[in-house]
Amino acid sequence: MPTFTDEYGVPIVYYAWPVDNPRAIVQLVHGVGEHALRYRQVARALNAAGYSVYADDHRGHGQTGMLQHGGDAGQLGRLGVGGLRAAVAAVHAFTGVIRQAALQQAEAHDAEVNDAGAQDAPGRSPVPLVLVGHSWGSFMVQMILNRYPEDYQAVVLTGTAYRWPGFLESGDLNRRHKHLGTTGAEWLSRDPAVAGAFVADPLTTSVPLAKLFGLRDAVRILGRPARRLPAELPLLIQVGGDDPVGGERSAQKLVAAYTRRSGLRDVRLIVYPGARHEVFNEVNRDEVLADLVTWLDSHLPAPAQAAAADD
Repeated sequence: MPTFTDEYGVPIVYYAWPVDNPRAIVQLVHGVGEHALRYRQVARALNAAGYSVYADDHRGHGQTGMLQHGGDAGQLGRLGVGGLRAAVAAVHAFTGVIRQAALQQAEAHDAEVNDAGAQDAPGRSPVPLVLVGHSWGSFMVQMILNRYPEDYQAVVLTGTAYRWPGFLESGDLNRRHKHLGTTGAEWLSRDPAVAGAFVADPLTTSVPLAKLFGLRDAVRILGRPARRLPAELPLLIQVGGDDPVGGERSAQKLVAAYTRRSGLRDVRLIVYPGARHEVFNEVNRDEVLADLVTWLDSHLPAPAQAAAADD
């Protein structure tokens, strides 16, 4: 597993699912208590549509957390030195790692083309980068977008919410779904296999965010979209209508903030009636992924194909 080192010296484990000549690169940002490999089916769907995908295990999570905490799975979810600010900074630093990897892949591809006797490849434009965040990952994406909007060509938020009291649930997320099963994770999806797999996964934890992060970092999650973001930046929001974290009302508040406060002109909200928190793991996951790919395709032009070499 490849790693990069964050500003505090913590090795961050990441995963790459590249394709040749990608339409764009998608950086996936996972939620609290989980890890990047829970998004393998999302990566496969995006690969099939021509998108390269990269995802890291955040501070304290997944394989990063196991390295960070000396193999103690009981500490998973705890962010360590630097807390939330360090975790957000590491996600943004990963963007730079991805850019460098994409450049190296493009240079290697051009070298192969030239070795095959083709004319020198023309100068390449940078491959567009899309930031896709789920749940806590979507909150980190909102924070990153406030500071570094020019680093991304499109943004997608799933299972997200307006980060303000009254619009973001911080209590028992399974409260209205607990009668549906015994795992405590029924709020994630209508597919009972999702809850079962989550609690059986040795790299997940159901400890509430506030307890994992502490009160100070839990409060730091609160915030609003920045004023005067680049108007042309496209944003897609996908949420379940029965998502206890935020749901439709909170998502509509977020849309209003990004359009009126931030000045974004291209914001689309898709609400899936009856769906719960993890829309990529819902019973209508194929519809959700198809909507994501269709939206990406409509905003990111297909790469030009290299001309065939003369015989």
